[in-house]
Amino acid sequence: MVKKAITDLQLRAWLKRGEPMPAKALGDGLYFRIRDSGTSQFYYRYRFGSKNGKWYFLGRYPDMSLAEARDEARECRVLVRRGIDPAVEKQRAKAEALQGARFATVADEWFAKEIRPRYKHPDVVERVLRKWVKPHLGDSPIGDVTPMQVDRLLGEIARGGAPTVSNDALRYIQRIFRYARKRHIVGLNPVADFDQSDAGGQESSRERFLSGHELRKLFAAMSESRSFGRDNELAVKLLLLLCVRKMELLSARWEDMDLVAGLWRLSVNKSARPTEIPLPALAISWLHELQVRACKSAFVFPARRVSMRKRFPHVGPDTLNRALEELGHGLAPFTVHDLRRTARSHLSRIGVTADIAERCLNHKIRGVQGTYDRHDYFFERQNALAAWASELEAMGASG
Repeated sequence: MVKKAITDLQLRAWLKRGEPMPAKALGDGLYFRIRDSGTSQFYYRYRFGSKNGKWYFLGRYPDMSLAEARDEARECRVLVRRGIDPAVEKQRAKAEALQGARFATVADEWFAKEIRPRYKHPDVVERVLRKWVKPHLGDSPIGDVTPMQVDRLLGEIARGGAPTVSNDALRYIQRIFRYARKRHIVGLNPVADFDQSDAGGQESSRERFLSGHELRKLFAAMSESRSFGRDNELAVKLLLLLCVRKMELLSARWEDMDLVAGLWRLSVNKSARPTEIPLPALAISWLHELQVRACKSAFVFPARRVSMRKRFPHVGPDTLNRALEELGHGLAPFTVHDLRRTARSHLSRIGVTADIAERCLNHKIRGVQGTYDRHDYFFERQNALAAWASELEAMGASG
């Protein structure tokens, strides 16, 4: 019996399920995979020399169509028959082509190879590139970028009130040019001599946190706003209550939530054991509401716009930041990350010991204690978060 060929419609159906999928053969060495992050990719698998089963990345779907992936796989098969390793040949041809490429093209390749596979939250890097670096340098041929151009960019970011972002932008630009030099795309690195003094300067620790009075005002403003949105409101409250990082919450999956046992198994990375976060009754009530609002999505906070080219299958990293910036809360400026500092400060205020408070934030304990004390303090954290939930309810967060 002849197998029916996989169609684009089938790929879309797999992607719509919102679940990771191991590499699936599409025929003639072409494979399709959906990663844990929700991104889908084409690969070509082949044998070359003494190495058995080499994998060559072709592209991301739907940026690369199924027809294009089949054409790429066909070209790879021809190269293998001629005794040429597709990975080596494509890399040589790409480096040659990139010698006159725009900065944005090389930056995208650097991001795809060195950031996306290795960073837990690659969206943090992507945001700086998209919002600041590419609008200024993206269209310039990478070999024509000058120190003066970079200096103007870094100064504009720093003067705009974001010195830390200016430092981040410098680090990323330096790494992009090191990547380009190693691949003979450029001969010189125009920012080799730059340091923090040329960007945002020495960074100091942030001290902003929200007092109890400010939290009451914030909860009232979110509740009364017609544009802030209930999902955004619940995200802010859960970040405060559970002490987690923004993208840990926004990318959370329902399969990791046990609302009956009151437990969230947060996978910090693929190799480490998941962190078990206790869910207070207040958090469970909010999550039940979000479960209804998610409309059977695999994600607690699914993407709000339906698009085959969406960057994330869940709410993106910029959404909550923009919503808070536009909310007329009448408070001194604060960032989403300041909510973690707020939670940590209030845990101390209500009498939670430092070691338990640090574990509530999933911080690593340093020194000898961190090396030898492997207890997860689940019940102690459960009691601490329950006490913190009571404080938040008293401030008006329960609505």
